[in-house]
Amino acid sequence: MGYILGEGRSQGTLFPVVLDDLIPADHVCRVIDAFVEGLAMSELGFERSEAAETGRPGYDPRDLLKLYLYGYLHTIRSSRRLEAECRRNVELMWLLGRLYPDHKSIAEFRRMHRDAVTAAGAQLVRFAQGCGLIRGEWIAIDGTKFRAVSSAESVRERQALEHYLDSMERADEEQQTVIDPSAVQAALEKLRQHPEPEARFMPVAGTKAPAYNVQTAVDAEHALIVAHAITLNAGDGDCLEPMAEAARKALDSTEPMNILADRGYSNGEQASRCEEAGLVPHVPSRRGINNKGDGSMLDRSAFLYQPETDSFLCPQGKQLNRKQLSRKDHAIYYQAEANDCGSCAMKSRCTQAPQRSVTRHLYDDVLNRMQQRATPEKMRLRRCTVEHPFATLKYQIFGHPRLLLRGLHGSKTEISLAVMAYNLKRMVNLLGGSALIQQLITP
Repeated sequence: MGYILGEGRSQGTLFPVVLDDLIPADHVCRVIDAFVEGLAMSELGFERSEAAETGRPGYDPRDLLKLYLYGYLHTIRSSRRLEAECRRNVELMWLLGRLYPDHKSIAEFRRMHRDAVTAAGAQLVRFAQGCGLIRGEWIAIDGTKFRAVSSAESVRERQALEHYLDSMERADEEQQTVIDPSAVQAALEKLRQHPEPEARFMPVAGTKAPAYNVQTAVDAEHALIVAHAITLNAGDGDCLEPMAEAARKALDSTEPMNILADRGYSNGEQASRCEEAGLVPHVPSRRGINNKGDGSMLDRSAFLYQPETDSFLCPQGKQLNRKQLSRKDHAIYYQAEANDCGSCAMKSRCTQAPQRSVTRHLYDDVLNRMQQRATPEKMRLRRCTVEHPFATLKYQIFGHPRLLLRGLHGSKTEISLAVMAYNLKRMVNLLGGSALIQQLITP
C-alpha cells in the first residue's frame, strides 16, 4: 500500500482563490481584526492614527496592534520573530493584508505606545462588562514576579554604585574624609547610563533575581483581568487599596465591591479606607506572635480586650493599661503592673520581663472584621479566580515569565499587551469566536 502523497512543488494551482478562504469564520484573527477596527485610535493616543498628507507613508497603528495581539496570543513577543512570521504565516498575511513591516518599525510601535495600549485594554474591559462577562461584585487581587531584562550582576553593580554615592554624601556632610571628585563623577555617569535603574532583587522561583511585582485585579465571574499595575516593592502590603480603587475605576462602578486577597495584603490603614469607600476587604489579618523564650509563652490571643476601659485582661484577671500610642508603627501599647506580674504564678509562661506588655494594632477592629470575612470558602474563591490568569500569562502568553523590554515603562507596555491578549483569549473561550465577532461589529 502506498503513502498519502502531496502535490509536486512545480505544479501550478489556482487554490486558494482568495486568502480569506484559509481563515475560518470563528478564527481568533477575525476576533482581533474586529476588535482593533472598532477602536478610536486617535482618542486612545496612538500616533499616526490619521495618515499624514505629506512625507513617506507609515504603517497604520491598527495593523501593528493586530500584529502584537496575535504575537502575544501565540507566545511570539520578539519584534524580529514577528517580522519573520509576517513573511511565512498565512494567518498574519490575512490579518495584515500581506504587509511585511520591518522589526524596527514593530519594536518602535511597542516602545512608543504604553499609555495607548493600556487605554485599549481598558476599552476591552468595558466591552466585556457590557457583554455581561464582568459583574464587578467579587474582585480577587494578587501579585507575582516577572523577571527583568537586567542580569543579577548588572543590578548588583548598580546597587554598589548607589551605596558608594550614599556613603560619599554622608562623608561629605560629616567632613570625615577627603572625597575624590573624579571618582564620584565617574560613578554618577556610570549610574546614569544603567539601562534599567528600577529593577530590584525579588524572590523568584526560590531564589533572588531582578524582577518587577505585577499586580492584577480579576473579576470572579469569568476570571477576566479588570486592572493591573507594576510595583517596585517585593511585598504586597501597600497594594490593597490602590488595586481595589483601580478595579472600581476600570469598571466605573459606584456599587459596593468585595475584595479578595491573601495574607500578604493585610494592611489595617488601607483596609479602613477601603471600608469607608464601599470596598469590602476579605483578607486574613497578619498577626505577630510572642517569640520570647522557647515558643511556649502566652500569645496575645490569651488576653481579652475590654473596649469600655481600653485595656486588656490577662488570664489571671489582672488589668493591662494603655501606656503609649505609636502612629508610626500603627500600634497601641498596654502594660501590666510590676507588682501584679511579680506575684503571678503564670509569670514563667507569660514573660521574661519584669512585667507583661501587649500590643494592639491601631486598626485592630478593622483587622478583626477583615479576618472574620476571610472564610475558607472565600479564600478558595480567591485562589480559583486569581491564580488561573497568572499561569496563563506566564506560560501560555509569555512562554516564560521574563520581560523583553527594559525599565518600568517597558514592563508596563508588555504587561498591558499580555493582559489584553489574555482577556481576548478568555472571551473567545467563553463566547466562541463567531458570537464574539458579532458582538464586536454590532454598533
